[in-house]
Amino acid sequence: MKLKKTAIIILLASLAVKSQGQEVNFPAFSAEAHRGGRGLMPENTIPAMLNAMKIEGITTLEMDTHISKDGKVVVTHDDYLSPAFMLTPDGKDIPVTDVKKYPIFGMNYADIKQFDLGTKYYELFPQQKKEKTHLPLLSDLIDAVQRDIKTNKRKQFFYNIETKCSESGDGVTNPKPEEFVKLLMDVILKKKIADFVVIQSFDKRTIQIIHEKYPKMKTSFLVANKKTYEENIADLGFKPFILSPVWQMVNEELVKKAHADGVKIIPWTANTLADIQKLKALNVDGIISDYPDILVQAK
Repeated sequence: MKLKKTAIIILLASLAVKSQGQEVNFPAFSAEAHRGGRGLMPENTIPAMLNAMKIEGITTLEMDTHISKDGKVVVTHDDYLSPAFMLTPDGKDIPVTDVKKYPIFGMNYADIKQFDLGTKYYELFPQQKKEKTHLPLLSDLIDAVQRDIKTNKRKQFFYNIETKCSESGDGVTNPKPEEFVKLLMDVILKKKIADFVVIQSFDKRTIQIIHEKYPKMKTSFLVANKKTYEENIADLGFKPFILSPVWQMVNEELVKKAHADGVKIIPWTANTLADIQKLKALNVDGIISDYPDILVQAK
């Protein structure tokens, strides 16, 4: 009787583990809101992420990260505060001549936060809703997303987080990759969301470090080149969870070779219904788009 009872307990425990595993399964199709869906909302902001979460069918929030002068992980794409869509703390335009006046890596976060992101008209995305906000810390963005999931009883979203760094930028626009990875992983581990995170980069160094030091983390190699699938994998030095090519690189052969290796293909950044449908017909594993509303319409 005691052995039978023990066997039942072990069975229930194994089922619980299996159930938990199912909860963190990567989406069968990763529908990703690029920079939170910048076609609709100010890019890489908390309002953008929360808006994308309301769109039925979106599974993944894509975003970029930089490191500030005081070692904070800031969600933003550009090396410098952009005159194209940002305003100074007193609401004035940043002159084009000052395009490199405000480096993220050269400013403390308290100062970065004062700049207005979201009220200036952005001609590349005329449909973008105007809303005054700021560049957020990754930690604050995660808190907002996880709070929204709990409050509104939503499914768990995945995070696709890019490290914005390069060899030429070392010490100028970004720290050394080892430091970048440590600062980023400190946030992810502290917030206990590692199971739901993919770390992506054009800079192979950061994901090579992730692969070595945090082997359970999912990695994605961003590429935009004329290399073959085999050449890109050889360049990286290991098979990542995802190969993420610019969408024009994707063809049937690329997808088949990746899938034969157990590597997912998630292209960026397809923004028209026709292009999205073309990619889906090629059996890609997800798509990153500025227009999450259009992305979920595609069959």
